[in-house]
Amino acid sequence: MIKIYNTLTREKETFIPIESGKVKMYVCGPTVYNYIHIGNARSTIAFDTIRKYLEYRGYEVHYVSNFTDVDDKIIREAKAQGVSPKELADRFVAAFHADTSALNVKPACEHPRVVEYMADIIEFIDALIEKEYAYLSQGDVYYRTRKFADYGKLSDQSIDELEIGASNRTGEELAKKEDPLDFALWKSAKPEEISWESPWGAGRPGWHIECSVMATKLLGDTIDIHGGGQDLEFPHHENEIAQSEAKTGKTFANYWMHNGYLTVGESGEKMSKSLGNFVTAHDFIANGDPESIRFALATTQYRRPIPFNETTVADAENNLQKIKTAYQNTEFRQKDGAASLPEDEVKLADLASLQDKFIAEMDDDFNAANGITVVYELVKWLNSYNQGSQISLVVSQQALGLLTEWLGIFGIELGSQELLDEAIDQLMAEREAARQSKNFARSDEIRDLLKEQGITLEDTPQGTRWRRN
Repeated sequence: MIKIYNTLTREKETFIPIESGKVKMYVCGPTVYNYIHIGNARSTIAFDTIRKYLEYRGYEVHYVSNFTDVDDKIIREAKAQGVSPKELADRFVAAFHADTSALNVKPACEHPRVVEYMADIIEFIDALIEKEYAYLSQGDVYYRTRKFADYGKLSDQSIDELEIGASNRTGEELAKKEDPLDFALWKSAKPEEISWESPWGAGRPGWHIECSVMATKLLGDTIDIHGGGQDLEFPHHENEIAQSEAKTGKTFANYWMHNGYLTVGESGEKMSKSLGNFVTAHDFIANGDPESIRFALATTQYRRPIPFNETTVADAENNLQKIKTAYQNTEFRQKDGAASLPEDEVKLADLASLQDKFIAEMDDDFNAANGITVVYELVKWLNSYNQGSQISLVVSQQALGLLTEWLGIFGIELGSQELLDEAIDQLMAEREAARQSKNFARSDEIRDLLKEQGITLEDTPQGTRWRRN
């Protein structure tokens, strides 16, 4: 049984979906005014890995992740660049798709954009006003935070604690509110800003209302899993709960999941555009290896922070190459094995045991760090059999199948690919050992295996050399 750490209850809970075999999952997406940074990519990759594991376990996942394409930051940046907010948003929506595709992120079932749901947002706000959870003030609409009895339950804060934090706020907006804790659902239009007509005048929605509307519209009043970065827990997700549950009278999400930060520097500071310490995924992909970045970010348990530096990516690249080498060595030696061998039953039992272990680790709140450790055990197991002269075709195919499935969950695609230099060197070392022991049949087999992969060997007085054809 899959267990999920639920931010709402601060406990691991057995996952029981609303509908058997199906998962309704909503994950907050980016505000599209710039390229996503690596910290944003961490969240995207974390929930993509969780989604893929749920699918591996047989669930049909309806996965929704939005684009916020109406926002103060978009308006400011569009004005600075001399383009419309839509042009700016369209550019960075396309960039998001390109960058996440390079990181092997599976597209969401739906990627809703705020501008497509304006009528639904207005209808949602109107329902909150009718229930007296919201009020109009000088062209803006605010949510009455104190009217929602459970406000603060997600972030584990009392209304009194929140009031103390808000007590020193000043400004024009504060003068419009009944209470400093109230938050905007609709903002009246400012001169030359993008706006939409509403019963309260021209304006645009507040940030928090958008996800409540898109999630309930596409997935229903109650969803299974709502996810996002740790920084969204308060106030964004707290406000989503207050809005949604006030309108519907139902639980908004049964399980709340939040991924940890990507940290930089010796102090472990979180990566953030506002702090100016970020690297965009776009630049990193252009100058690095997206597969290694994906592997580095996907193989840490999603709630844990990840220190991001050159060593993190280099370690991921080295570990990934070892996995690929074991895969390729096994794949290229399959011809050597008989259709079956006497010890097949024992070897298949070993594989079944590893599969059970992998599932047990990943079922425990999607513990990717422990899950990848089982992958390394499988690689070690393969290498031990690759050192022998034979490996059963039946066993090797099943082992490679497991390795392919498991790496696919972490966003790494295996399969027939070009033989790595390291794998070639290992085969050449085995061929030299075979020649020294006068096992010329094995020596010729290895030569033929390499030839089929476009590798030509040249035996010279100085030793054997190889080249790609």
